[in-house]
Amino acid sequence: MYGITGIDHTLVGVEDLEKARQAWSRLGFTLSPRGRHIGWGTANYCIMFPEDYIEILGILDASQFTNNLDRFLDDGEGLLGVALSCKDAPATAAALQEAGIAAEAPKDLKRILESDDGEELPEFQLVHLPPDATPGMSSFIVGHLTPEIVWRQQWLTHPNGAKRLESVTIAVDEPTRLLPAYAELFGEDAVAAENLSLTVTTGTARLHFLAPEAADDGAPLPPRGAPCGLSMAVEVGDLAQTRRLLEENGVDHAEVEEDRLRVPASEANGIAVEFCA
Repeated sequence: MYGITGIDHTLVGVEDLEKARQAWSRLGFTLSPRGRHIGWGTANYCIMFPEDYIEILGILDASQFTNNLDRFLDDGEGLLGVALSCKDAPATAAALQEAGIAAEAPKDLKRILESDDGEELPEFQLVHLPPDATPGMSSFIVGHLTPEIVWRQQWLTHPNGAKRLESVTIAVDEPTRLLPAYAELFGEDAVAAENLSLTVTTGTARLHFLAPEAADDGAPLPPRGAPCGLSMAVEVGDLAQTRRLLEENGVDHAEVEEDRLRVPASEANGIAVEFCA
């Protein structure tokens, strides 16, 4: 609805960007070259899939604008937010505003991508949403103006066989109370509630909201408490291949279902990573 096509990417806030790059490489992901946000003190590495991606975000210069990443990191690393996707940011913002959702007008953003071809400038438009539009998580909408710069074939192939984001799981108090907001954003058929959970089908990856007492990974919530990200699930082509890579790299992991492996948050900057077939 409103031109929102699904999840564009997740954002993982990290204390040390270079150590995080090494950690995610150890999980078997290919990371694109470093990007630096123009006029900001932040930079990133991205794990690109054909339709979506994971952004690993850190601070290079704390004296510059960090968009509150420094404040987030005071409570530890982890899932910083979820960016939704659209094809036309101005049209999406206008449709949301017409429906009475107080979306902001699109804002232009560029970053410097330090590629092998020299510095390049991917361009985006961001539509910021009011907190009550996506309760339980920090979110915004992004429209890519130069997708050909960031989606390149050499960055889409991962040693662990990763193909796409399958789902994001977030701990939140009373998840069923979120239903009206997400039904408004994605349609009533896209939301399914149970006593302690809410599932949202975004068009691509799913959002799972769980009450803290329903979380099954046995790990305590981060110091910030709920709401907070618990895990991201990534679909792979061959789970046996993924398992072999994790074993070869000495990555802690466990089989939580017949077709699902879990890497604990301690291996992935505060967010558990699940691999599913």
